[in-house]
Amino acid sequence: MHRILIVEDERDINDLIGFNLQRAGYEVIKAYDGLEGTELALRERPDLILLDLMLPGRDGYGVFRELRRDSRTATTPVIMLTARAQTEDRIQGLEAGADDYLTKPFSPKELMLRVQAILKRVEGAPGTVDLTYGPFRFDKNALKFYLENEPVDLTSTEFKLLLFLCERPGKTQDRNDLLRTVWGYSDATFSRTLDTHMKRLRQKLGPYGTMIETVRGIGYCIAKADA
Repeated sequence: MHRILIVEDERDINDLIGFNLQRAGYEVIKAYDGLEGTELALRERPDLILLDLMLPGRDGYGVFRELRRDSRTATTPVIMLTARAQTEDRIQGLEAGADDYLTKPFSPKELMLRVQAILKRVEGAPGTVDLTYGPFRFDKNALKFYLENEPVDLTSTEFKLLLFLCERPGKTQDRNDLLRTVWGYSDATFSRTLDTHMKRLRQKLGPYGTMIETVRGIGYCIAKADA
């Protein structure tokens, strides 16, 4: 049974989300402020976190930064929840490294679909838990990435982007396909978010960052690895 942490200070919303998650078969953990949410996430290590941004004690971005700095939660999927509906706010959330972003009010059905999609991506396909591509090695179970057998700290989003490219070597991947695969939807508004993640990936890969090639007007491609 997957465990999901809800960090939401409005108790009626927290309870409504919890009710729908439990009805869908998930185990639920609840927190009502940012400090409690951080503590519970680090102690309980849930499979997914639903994180409100407007929180007392420590806001959602502060919680998110703390979780990403700790190895226990560095790759835990996070869906940000907020009443801020402006496109720039959504871009900020995704560029911070969130796996998804939902604006209030949202339908419980939409939330359940987003939760299911993220957990399914994290689980990966059975029997294909490791992938080696040139100097890269992916551990799909633990969401760990190794460069020349040395661990490199990638966010879950960066991991998914690089893995998607490496599973399709030498083939240009359309920007819309990348957005749909990683964030679950395609919207030209978020092209900048994709570019930001690619820039960070290249930086983390050092000299191997040049393997990620930009195909102008189309998307990105991973260069074929040397035999």
